[in-house]
Amino acid sequence: MERDTLKALLRASCGAIESGENFFLRDPRFAPMTLEASDKNRAQLDGSNGRGWLRVATGGTSAEPRWARHDERTLTAAVQGFCAHFSLKRVNAVDVLPAYHVSGLMARVRCAETGGRHLAWSWKQIEAGERPELDAAQGDWVLSLVPTQLQRLLISPDAVAWLRGFKVIFVGGGPVWPELADAGALAELRLSLSYGMTETAAMVAALRPEEFLAGARSCGGALPHARIALDADGRIGIAGESVFRGYDTNLITDEIFWTEDLGRWDRHGHLEVLGRRDAVIITGGKKVQPQEVEAALRASGEFSDVVVIGVPDSEWGEIVVACYPPSERAPNLAHAVAGLHGAVKPKRFLMVADWPRSPIGKINRAQLKAWALK
Repeated sequence: MERDTLKALLRASCGAIESGENFFLRDPRFAPMTLEASDKNRAQLDGSNGRGWLRVATGGTSAEPRWARHDERTLTAAVQGFCAHFSLKRVNAVDVLPAYHVSGLMARVRCAETGGRHLAWSWKQIEAGERPELDAAQGDWVLSLVPTQLQRLLISPDAVAWLRGFKVIFVGGGPVWPELADAGALAELRLSLSYGMTETAAMVAALRPEEFLAGARSCGGALPHARIALDADGRIGIAGESVFRGYDTNLITDEIFWTEDLGRWDRHGHLEVLGRRDAVIITGGKKVQPQEVEAALRASGEFSDVVVIGVPDSEWGEIVVACYPPSERAPNLAHAVAGLHGAVKPKRFLMVADWPRSPIGKINRAQLKAWALK
């Protein structure tokens, strides 16, 4: 994609803010941004051969996010690898994610680069049954969902019938628990569990739908444009042409971008993501992965949603706390923990009335921890 073409797309459908040669893409719900460093940004751009002019906000919901620097080269590499991995010549997408989110941005870029059709659609409309018809004459269609969105659609037979019309349904933005994946397979949905982030222009590893329907539950293999490595501690590193140019006004020079995520390889050489390195709970000297406890609690059927965090404790160092939103039926906690023992068994349960999950499925763990400490 040419730079001018990408800039035109950003102006037309992404709500990007321009400052000199730089474009800034962020959630409009953030506090009004200031561009006091625009002159410095322009100088940095001039010294980097035009790399990294597109700044995409990342790092949560703080008033001052970090800016991951991309450009037409990183995004084009991501599109090419995506199309090759899934054997797509033309990408038609129904898109329920906002343009400021990397998945929403890349849905628009993929469609524009391949001459496909992009349909921005309201998630509330889809959930309510107002869903666009998929014109098969235009080619194959794709859709990106977060796990909680998939969970809600699986309840409706009409929604499931509509989902079967997609060649690929990407599920990312958070861990997919085993029961949800199995329900998707039982419904014969062509799901792709994927892994990626703002810094990598969305997915760098993805399970092909055929592999998913055959029983695989990993994040699949690396896309052609990406290389994935694990260090001795299991930390995930990513290299390739779609990796961002750096944060803010700094260019990265390392060959590998080391994330804060932990992973391992399965027997097929595919990536399994274990969770965030900084989310590991150390209780009584034992390391606990919140994602594994969450999966067990969900499997009990007692929670519509659940998040596990670590809270400081004078005796144990940290204790495992399970947070959950209110529902029509109070959970049977004894049943919920029946399969959990020792360090992984939560010592506290906390019902949170104002559940801090964003429209794109991200949970604010820092907010949950703040409430748990009160």
